[in-house]
Amino acid sequence: MPEFSPNVLALTDDAYDRENASDGRSRFGAYLDQHAHWFNEDGYPLEPGEFAAAAWRLATSPVMSPGYVRIRPDLANVTPHLTDDRALFLRVEVPLRQSVLASRPAGLADWTRERPTPWDTGTWPTLVEPYQLGRPALLTAATLLLPFPHEYLIEPAAKGPGRRLLIEAKDTVHTLIGFLNDCAWIINDLIAGGAR
Repeated sequence: MPEFSPNVLALTDDAYDRENASDGRSRFGAYLDQHAHWFNEDGYPLEPGEFAAAAWRLATSPVMSPGYVRIRPDLANVTPHLTDDRALFLRVEVPLRQSVLASRPAGLADWTRERPTPWDTGTWPTLVEPYQLGRPALLTAATLLLPFPHEYLIEPAAKGPGRRLLIEAKDTVHTLIGFLNDCAWIINDLIAGGAR
């Protein structure tokens, strides 16, 4: 299975996708076939940014669980959005410990590390709300908006379910992952100041 690292914020697990496919080929492909209506408007393919946003939403949890695209556990969320002029950007939510604040408030609870699971290595801890809230808590987070270069988007041609839609959707999510991973240094700089 692929692994997260300082330079890998998101990845796909193609082996899991194949091994757990209800159609024998691709679990993501089966989801695409079931949700093909997400990818066209009145029989015409979506605009590139809309197509990319739909592919990402389908490929990630909660639609697919586990997702075809896996997000590093220390990130709360990565979601695609479109501006009013149809430009695509990724919104990345990063929980931060209070230690990153210039002035740390006294006596307030902070994020808690999620209880370990058998598959948790502890390298990329998930921060969650305190399990017992016996005092006020200040939960800080950063929201990063990462504008996606339009020239990297593919012009979708698939008009319905099938192999072409799968190829275009996989190419698109891999391109989004590559872009997000190229921005890993920004997230790493943020979390380095608030030791996990």
